[in-house]
Amino acid sequence: MSHITVERNRRRQMNEHLKVLRSLTPSFYIKRGDQASIIGGAIEFIKEMQLVLQSLEAKKKRKSLSPSPTPSPRSLFQFNPSPPNSNSPLESDSSQTVKELGACCNSPVADVEAKFSGSNVILRTLSKRIPGQVVKIVSALERLDFEILHLNISSMEDTVLYSFVIKIGLECQLSLEDLAVEVQQCFCQDMIY
Repeated sequence: MSHITVERNRRRQMNEHLKVLRSLTPSFYIKRGDQASIIGGAIEFIKEMQLVLQSLEAKKKRKSLSPSPTPSPRSLFQFNPSPPNSNSPLESDSSQTVKELGACCNSPVADVEAKFSGSNVILRTLSKRIPGQVVKIVSALERLDFEILHLNISSMEDTVLYSFVIKIGLECQLSLEDLAVEVQQCFCQDMIY
């Protein structure tokens, strides 16, 4: 009899913990209501929050090391602030622009942005939905010897945003600007033919 009571209390406690976990995790991360989905969604959310924390810590460290308003020595690019009336989350002009600690390469087909986040690179692309496009981007990144740590895909109607977290190795000789151009070429390959 006591074994049944102990098991019932364990299940009740597990269900209460799952309810709390579900309430703390944004619904976007939890696809279904079963236990595995709740735990899996919470894990993905925690991983993403760890990346945000790393990024904020790296930003804080850069600010403490360089309190002057000069650009970081890691960025050799010219700083061009984004236009005040930018409608796109990445950039609205169709020319290639570069930002502090990052690079953008935009075209009528897609906007591509690459930024440092600690020891990793955040790569974002915004474009119309093109079948097989994410496979082309992943292939290009693998060809360039990048390791993809995380991929997030967000879509609305016929527009899609791919967000990659990429690990950069010590032997990497590619600049952010070159990376943005390489990824942009993945979108333009179909347009050439």
